[in-house]
Amino acid sequence: MPCFVINGGFPLHGEVQVQGAKNAVLPIMAASILNCGITVLTHVPRITDVADMKEILEYLGCRVDWYGDVLVIDAKCLDSCEIPGYLGQKMRSSIMLLGALLGRTGEAATYHPGGCSIGARPVDLHCRVLEALGAEMNVEDGRIFARAKRLRGGEIYLPFPSVGATENAVLAAVCAEGVSVIRGCAREPEIVQLCIFLNQMGAEIAGIGTGRLIISGRSCLHDTCYCVEGDRIAAATYLYAAAACTGKVTVNGVCPEYLISPLKALEKMGCCVETSRCAVRVGLTGRLKPLREVRTEVYPGFPTDLQSPMLTLMSLAEGKSVMQEDIFEGRFRTAQELVKMGADIVIEGNRAVVAGRGGLQGCEVTARDLRCGAALVIAGLAAEGTTVVSDCHHILRGYEDLPGQFRLLGGQIEEEIQET
Repeated sequence: MPCFVINGGFPLHGEVQVQGAKNAVLPIMAASILNCGITVLTHVPRITDVADMKEILEYLGCRVDWYGDVLVIDAKCLDSCEIPGYLGQKMRSSIMLLGALLGRTGEAATYHPGGCSIGARPVDLHCRVLEALGAEMNVEDGRIFARAKRLRGGEIYLPFPSVGATENAVLAAVCAEGVSVIRGCAREPEIVQLCIFLNQMGAEIAGIGTGRLIISGRSCLHDTCYCVEGDRIAAATYLYAAAACTGKVTVNGVCPEYLISPLKALEKMGCCVETSRCAVRVGLTGRLKPLREVRTEVYPGFPTDLQSPMLTLMSLAEGKSVMQEDIFEGRFRTAQELVKMGADIVIEGNRAVVAGRGGLQGCEVTARDLRCGAALVIAGLAAEGTTVVSDCHHILRGYEDLPGQFRLLGGQIEEEIQET
């Protein structure tokens, strides 16, 4: 198992180029099978989630070539509509293939998807949106079956703006007969990217970036080339690390408009934030200030994926802060690892009350999930002494060469293989 060994206590300075967005490229890869031809994606991050999705597409009959940050997907030979359990249970994004396979073949079968264990992530919304378009859904013994002789446009209302359910609805509606209207849909930048990509392939999607999408079904899509935008969560990870280590870091290749809420939180903690068209710079020269309360929300609110890194910053501040998790229950497992490093965190239901002590002490900790791992790396970079973060395979799911990027900024971090 890989682990990261970190010698902390050094300020971070410099610039990094952010990777392509994990949560955009995965649904776009799923969408590529709607085209019976070739899709070229650039600025693709070298992460294990992309490798796992590549393996699923190849199992389904696609040819997928990966050269550097370029992915070439040839879907004309797709010959299967069933994703086996050993592949589907590796990653949450495998659920996106339900809508895409229905649109392409009229059938789909997979297992309940995997990914990080961060609370209940039911598939009922996914089933409901597909049923609204004429699909027959059946969930039995952890398997999900979908069938539709003909997908028909329809009215879809989402009671909660689920990103995954929105993506599945869009992927199926693109190939349905007639017009579909999706109300209450998610508005995340990754949804916007998916819709722009599909329009480049010949789809007709209106209302992009709003809570109401209007999709006119198309029987045929065509080849396209698409450049994946920068990863806003990865960008914020480096910016939060700059704040934790009292340094100054510039992240290039990210849209500041996607980070308004996370950057406002940094400013309230005493950081200097500067933005340009495609870059953000964060610096801190004094002590981090505590935050009265931060609540996770759907976009454009504070993202749940940055809740764990924010817990690290709150632990490093001097004074009381409160983090409220309103998206996923059971996403406070980072707290028990930070406590090992000297943090004072009390969990009260969906709230974490942090009595910041101004510092942390290096020790051995475990990455419980992807964002927990990122938070612990930030903590290790800021802490006194040596920190060993184990189970870093979670981190490799979503971050491309995290140790190398932090070394560019002056961090002392190495990846090693830990004997089990």
